[in-house]
Amino acid sequence: MRLCFLGTPRAAVPTLEGLCDAGHEVALVVTRPDRRRTRGGPPEPSPVKRVALERGLKVTSRLADVLDAGVERGVVVAYGALVPPAVLAAVPMLNVHFSLLPRWRGAAPVERAILAGDARTGVTIITLEEALDTGPIHASAAVEVDEKDAATLTEELAVLGARLLLGVLADPAALAGARPQVGEATYARKLTKAERALDPATGAARAARVVRLGGAHLVCAGQRLIVERVARSGARVAAGTVALVEGRVVLGLADGALELLEVRPAGRGSMAASAWWRGRRAGAPATWSSGADGPL
Repeated sequence: MRLCFLGTPRAAVPTLEGLCDAGHEVALVVTRPDRRRTRGGPPEPSPVKRVALERGLKVTSRLADVLDAGVERGVVVAYGALVPPAVLAAVPMLNVHFSLLPRWRGAAPVERAILAGDARTGVTIITLEEALDTGPIHASAAVEVDEKDAATLTEELAVLGARLLLGVLADPAALAGARPQVGEATYARKLTKAERALDPATGAARAARVVRLGGAHLVCAGQRLIVERVARSGARVAAGTVALVEGRVVLGLADGALELLEVRPAGRGSMAASAWWRGRRAGAPATWSSGADGPL
């Protein structure tokens, strides 16, 4: 099948590679424009653009170019922008969405599923419509969330989504027989920096989910600290306190505690929490906060 592909991040790459490896003709790849990924660095191509160029595919950042590509259908995976109605009217498109629709329509379905404590999530293949993630369903598959972090879960869903999409394209009945979405719709808006801030007034279970999102942070003794990995702890530590308990660095929360395993102090690389604690050169417990009154 002659296709165009719309995608941007690493999570879209398995589907692009799968389409090429399955023998589909990817006539055009549309991705978001190059951007700076480090402060002061040069503009860099998206992961999708890198792979497309390696495979000798035509790449553009102009959605209007789809209209002249002569394709039968489009495939969209985490493109990062809305597709204009004029393009949708001219080229039917399938969308690989990382949730079990209609739950978690929108930009951050994986993060919202983790933060909400969902036991299961998955991938849904829909026909793309002008309205946000409302299209009929061609196929879906579920996975267990367990204790996976957002990066791990996204990678799993990306591989599953590629396999599911290829199955739909290979099955005329699945391609033609989409069913309407059924159930209550929820919306996965992008997370704010404040939602990634750890708060001593919350419980340990929710705080652990925030850490699994990536970028969880707090302020300890006036210094910003990124918390990268934690474990449940039975230690008794007052909420808003960080202490060394039997050789383990423990974070006190409203209903319990978490052991800090890996952290990243401001301006430094990732390190074991025990090394960070020793570097503080202060054996006494310290106070911590969400950062509302400290540096972010």
